Amino acid sequence: MELDEITYKIIGCAMKVHNTLGNGFQEVIYQRCLAIELEKAGLNFGREIEQPIFYEGTEVGTRRADFVVENQVIVELKALINLEDVHLAQAKNYVVAYNFTVGLLINFGAVSLQYKKVFHPIKHPVNPKLSESGWKDKQDRGASNK
Repeated sequence: MELDEITYKIIGCAMKVHNTLGNGFQEVIYQRCLAIELEKAGLNFGREIEQPIFYEGTEVGTRRADFVVENQVIVELKALINLEDVHLAQAKNYVVAYNFTVGLLINFGAVSLQYKKVFHPIKHPVNPKLSESGWKDKQDRGASNK
């Protein structure tokens, strides 16, 4: 399955959850519901997969991604009123730490579902649709947002 197809399905599952629950719940509730939808969509995933974080070759801690889908996409969930740049930076760092090409930052806390596709700066170095921060939002997707 190609990355675009995987991210498209994940976003569709997140939309189903948000349309059903709306905003206002804790992140863990959305995480549990998204797991149900990912399973229904036939996507392989792991929850809270621990990943070591290294600094100059020395392990300095670990981080758990909310989801690793199809062993190709990191999914980080939030339940905030609005996403901020710090959340995008965090998601981008997870993509790099897990050495994946792409990740999704999904926010269930806003009135409308918010999602950002985040790219690894080395594995996906040139894309004219990306902003300087290395992320692209759903408005940038234009006609590809089906």
